Amino acid sequence: MQLGTRWAVGGEPPARISAEVRAAIRAVEGDLLGFDTTQWRWTLTWLEGRPVVELDDGTVIRQSPDGAVLISAPSGED
Repeated sequence: MQLGTRWAVGGEPPARISAEVRAAIRAVEGDLLGFDTTQWRWTLTWLEGRPVVELDDGTVIRQSPDGAVLISAPSGED
């Protein structure tokens, strides 16, 4: 695993992640409207060359080898 970077919810995701992952990040952030996320951050790491993006609440976004983007909610529900 390779560490990437961190950024605030609502901030600009790193340009090196795919448009599909960026869209998933924006979708998750859209679901958080109305919650106080001012202290929440995303963490980007790389596993086998693919991005793994985790929100402080436990939400995880992964891109599979075939390019599909998977979002795992903190409760384990997808």
